[in-house]
Amino acid sequence: MSGRTHLPSGLVTFLFTDIEGSTRLAQMLGAGYRPVLHEHRQVIRRALSEADGVELFTEGDSLFVAFADAAAALTACAEAQRALAAHDWPSPEARPRVRMGLHTGFAEPYCGEYTSPEVHRAARVAAAAHGGQVLCSAATAARVGLAETPMVDDAWLLDLGLHRLRGFDGCERIFQLVAPGLERQFPRPRTIDAPAHNLPVQTTRFIGRAAERAAVRDLIGRHRLVTVVGAGGAGKTRVAVEAAGELVEQFRDGVWFVDLSTVATSDLVDVNVAAALGLRPEPGRPVIQTVIDHARGRRFLLLLDTSDAQLPAARRLVARLLAAGPEIAVLATSREPLGLAGEVVWRIPPLSVEAASGGGFSDAVALLVDRAAAARGGRPVEPGDIAQLTRVAEALEGLPLALELAAARLRLLTAAQLAEGIDDVLGILDAGSGGDIEASDRHRTMQAAVSWSYRTLDPRAARLLRWLSVFASPVDLPAIEWLHDGDPLDPLATLVDKSLLQAEAGAAGATYRMLDPIRAYAARLLLDAGEEQAARERHVAWCLEAAHDAYLDADGRPVTLSLYTLDPIADELRAALQWTVTRGSARQGLALAGTLDQWWRERGLVREGRMWLFRLYERISATGEPVPDAELAAAYHMHSLHAGADGETVEELRFSQRAEAAARRAGDPGLIARVLAGRGAPLLDMGRVEEAERTCRDLIAWAEEQGVEAEALFAVYALAQILWHRGALDEAAHLLAGARPLENGRPLERGRRTVDMMLGMVALSRGDLVAAHDHLIVALRSRMGYGFHLRVCETLSAIAVRCALGGDHETAAQLFGAAQAARVRLRCSAGAFGAYWTEQQAALRAAMGDAAFDAAYAAGGALSLEESVATALTIEHPDLVAGSIRFSAVE
Repeated sequence: MSGRTHLPSGLVTFLFTDIEGSTRLAQMLGAGYRPVLHEHRQVIRRALSEADGVELFTEGDSLFVAFADAAAALTACAEAQRALAAHDWPSPEARPRVRMGLHTGFAEPYCGEYTSPEVHRAARVAAAAHGGQVLCSAATAARVGLAETPMVDDAWLLDLGLHRLRGFDGCERIFQLVAPGLERQFPRPRTIDAPAHNLPVQTTRFIGRAAERAAVRDLIGRHRLVTVVGAGGAGKTRVAVEAAGELVEQFRDGVWFVDLSTVATSDLVDVNVAAALGLRPEPGRPVIQTVIDHARGRRFLLLLDTSDAQLPAARRLVARLLAAGPEIAVLATSREPLGLAGEVVWRIPPLSVEAASGGGFSDAVALLVDRAAAARGGRPVEPGDIAQLTRVAEALEGLPLALELAAARLRLLTAAQLAEGIDDVLGILDAGSGGDIEASDRHRTMQAAVSWSYRTLDPRAARLLRWLSVFASPVDLPAIEWLHDGDPLDPLATLVDKSLLQAEAGAAGATYRMLDPIRAYAARLLLDAGEEQAARERHVAWCLEAAHDAYLDADGRPVTLSLYTLDPIADELRAALQWTVTRGSARQGLALAGTLDQWWRERGLVREGRMWLFRLYERISATGEPVPDAELAAAYHMHSLHAGADGETVEELRFSQRAEAAARRAGDPGLIARVLAGRGAPLLDMGRVEEAERTCRDLIAWAEEQGVEAEALFAVYALAQILWHRGALDEAAHLLAGARPLENGRPLERGRRTVDMMLGMVALSRGDLVAAHDHLIVALRSRMGYGFHLRVCETLSAIAVRCALGGDHETAAQLFGAAQAARVRLRCSAGAFGAYWTEQQAALRAAMGDAAFDAAYAAGGALSLEESVATALTIEHPDLVAGSIRFSAVE
């Protein structure tokens, strides 16, 4: 490197290097550290000597160098890292792992040094790196022009996203140099961003259990697999979440919570874990492999809650995950151990019933007192009741769920009444007592807690409790009336009074919720009573009726479909589907799946929909249950749409062809038209544009001949899209204008306002911002108003283009960021207009500059979908802006 005589000025690229873990290396090598330090400096200087870098100072293990050429500086860093890796060090352990950071900014030398803040920014970039890693700022990347294009010798820059650097406001986009001979996999940069986690927010105070929380926390620090084992209701989840919350800072790649109790089948375990880690399933590749590849080289904690709900699948996933990397840790909660090598099983004790030192409440009594006050509207427990509550806590053996139920009873009973009746219901229930002793012991306390109320039920209330176990979520009174023979009010009141059901007031009326442990217990009783078949079949019938009602108004007339009406019953429909794929009617299962078709697609759950359909096909094959061709055609058509949305083009076309064959066997022209209308999409996805256009035109003409033109609406949309891409805007507009009456006449379609969306795209291509604004705002209001969230993302991107063309660049960048963030949450792609969005974003970035674009884009990405829509709806109409032609003065 050159001396300090000629310091570069103007746009200067600053480089800082230092040795990661230099203190530890010096302690390990002792007297041998000094030669290693000297050799490390010589290796770096030789590599940097040809880049005209000026070494400003050397202090300890760090070097500070200035370059006039950013590209030369990056190339020199790559050479330095390769030279360090290839150098013959005294031992492998003695090899110094050097981190490097670069930043480019305006600076002028003064008295042989620089005082620009750009120097400090470069130092912070270097501090964010790991040993062996080369990082640079967006300014350096932009200067070299490497953010999107490869460097010489296959070197390029990997965008690591936006990060906050200590001492600087705002976020800096950080890039990693990727080149042959350099390591690529590193943990996330060492910036001051908050460590990532998705731990659930608790709504009640955590009482006691300081020792238990510390024990779990310490075990995770010393072991890679810890399983918290205990009976249902023992508080496993709460202790695990509290312990994990204290470890967030120790896992640089996050702490991720996955509740397996909500996973309907073992097939979805990997999918849910991937979703928690921010991963999207990749077409044609097992989800578990995506998870494993992500885990390699990372350090994170996975909290698998209620692992026993899907034990075999959880066991397989954990085994592979732990083998993927040495810094992955798993904390599981379960009613039984996972049974894997290296597993540390920690059995959760009940809350202590012994008085605290100093005369304070025991943990069990403290929990009961806290929850009793909440149950009584915040009124503190009377001092005279403490003795009675202590007796209750001791009788319930400190089991948290039993204490919660006891506290709820205090809405109706005095503490004395509660204590007086508590002794009569303790012990092991008759059900299950003849089984395995260990299993019986494991469930004893939970059974006692539930039986405390169950044994006092009259036959009608007991039967209602058993039958209500088929519901997966809170239900309202009409649903209970459907399930129950006769007037359910009296038995329902009994169940609420005994805290076996929780009544929750809502805007639409009261709903009734059963805690999961109670539901599981009641479900066992339902099976033992021989009532499961009848109750499940009635539940399926209720689900079909409830889903059917979502498509009708109060008078039974078809109404524009709102997916919000399906949100509250989605879990019920899934529970009913589970029955139809195991012991129920697969034909009814296909009908249930049909009700969830658009909900799955608009909520980013098409993979789940395909999984249910595959299982229903297997059920039909196994049972031989006859299914009419028309219903099979509808199912295959739905499957084709889901496969297309999931990027499975071959599968999309295959099921489209199956749907056509079944529809032709059924002989229904409307069904044939509806099925064939979806054929254009897979052909377009496969690049067969001419065939897609021919298919759409032929179908539209045939449907008109048959008088079923409304069923060919999807073919109209596909043809309009083809024409738009081609630039045949007049023909596209004419085609869409003719389709509007058809769309308006179809309740299932009109909420999506596809005609307005496409007319908005046509107007954008024409440069007609007034028409574009009008159409797109109408589409956005309707799509959001009826719950078509995936379509909302598309419309937000289109409105972003409208803003960009209108000169409102900041709002445009915000909406682009908001749309992309929503797509990530929905696990979906940018769709048919993805290339157009990318092109428009690139033009917007060029107009704004990287820093301004990135800041606005990030701000948009932080918005919720509701906030994004609200932002879009506040955009001023083009006619109202200053200088509008319509309102300008006319001479």
